[in-house]
Amino acid sequence: MTGPPLLFGVSEFTTWPWPFERDVERYAAHGIAAIEVCEFKLNKNDYAPQLKSIAAAGLTMSSVQSEVHSLFPDSLAGQPTAPEDRVRHIKAAIERIAPHVPEQTPFVAITGAAPGGDTAHVYDTALTAFADLAEFAAKHRIRLAYEPLNPVLFNTDTALWGLDEALELVRRVGHENFGLCVDTWNIFQTPDLHEVIRACGDRIFLVQVSDWHRPRCGADRVSLGDGEIDNAAIVRTIRETGYTGSYVLEIFSSESLPDSIWRSDLDDVLRRNRDAFAQIWKECAA
Repeated sequence: MTGPPLLFGVSEFTTWPWPFERDVERYAAHGIAAIEVCEFKLNKNDYAPQLKSIAAAGLTMSSVQSEVHSLFPDSLAGQPTAPEDRVRHIKAAIERIAPHVPEQTPFVAITGAAPGGDTAHVYDTALTAFADLAEFAAKHRIRLAYEPLNPVLFNTDTALWGLDEALELVRRVGHENFGLCVDTWNIFQTPDLHEVIRACGDRIFLVQVSDWHRPRCGADRVSLGDGEIDNAAIVRTIRETGYTGSYVLEIFSSESLPDSIWRSDLDDVLRRNRDAFAQIWKECAA
């Protein structure tokens, strides 16, 4: 299989304990091509100097995760609770960050958990809110990428799961600026996964990767090759769609775990996953 060059990136969630400046310096030192910016690490007084330092270090920006990035409360941001207030937070983040990022950079968004289990209400809200946010993002030259989460996060972070449901939502919203963030940890259990990936076509705006073992908490992911996901097969199918963007390592962990990745040697985590994804890419090209 021929195709675009490898564009491997790392989300700042993976190196949660490090400050922004160390993320940029160490990612570049390890030959990583791209960074997913997490707003919680930015200087609240002035985002510009930090965001400008990314290109100066030789990195590209794969994507952005704003501090509030769900329509309803999730495990990362419980406040505010009202969807209209959360949408205002997302728009404010877009206004602050978009002037300093490349055009078409995807901002990741999720639904959050359904209040009282009312998933119908969340879905109806999502149809309107995501259409509004997609239009707002388009005016600021960036895109909105909806991320379906794994069902283990159903009561804490999401009201939808499965790539098939996510694709249906994107199609119903029907805005060219609204697409998908395909995270292998979240979607690998989707029925008929490879057929669904092919159906996504050009709606894939971002790909995230990590590996799965039976989680001990909602933030228990493992390095590539240490779990059960056939990432090579998934990446191969994604490439068939014509996707040419970044493949971003996003590993959530928890310092309460005895073998927490966040309490380990993060330089080693970067090296191991960089090399593991290079092998995945090589397998896909064979």
